[in-house]
Amino acid sequence: MRRIKKNDLVIVKAGVDSGKTGKVLRVIDDKNRVVVEGVSLVYKHVRRSQQNPQGGRIKRENAIDLSNVMPFCEKCQKGVRVRFAVKDDVKQRVCSVCSETFPN
Repeated sequence: MRRIKKNDLVIVKAGVDSGKTGKVLRVIDDKNRVVVEGVSLVYKHVRRSQQNPQGGRIKRENAIDLSNVMPFCEKCQKGVRVRFAVKDDVKQRVCSVCSETFPN
């Protein structure tokens, strides 16, 4: 089980965008990277096509390292570490500060 999953709310703790929060759009397991909504925006140059008849530059999210984000606990209102607990024979992610469970 992963500590950070798709659709989790995370806070960036290092880099140019430190302090920003956003939703995880994608987790790239083999490279230990994560794509967060609204964080690490870069320009992608696209040529003209039927989907994009004008062409030009599109802003999109770039992947950042998994070690630079922490799960955001809405009860604590800060980035927290996650531990695992078994409740009713189901392994769940739990906030290490307030013991609030994260949705699976």
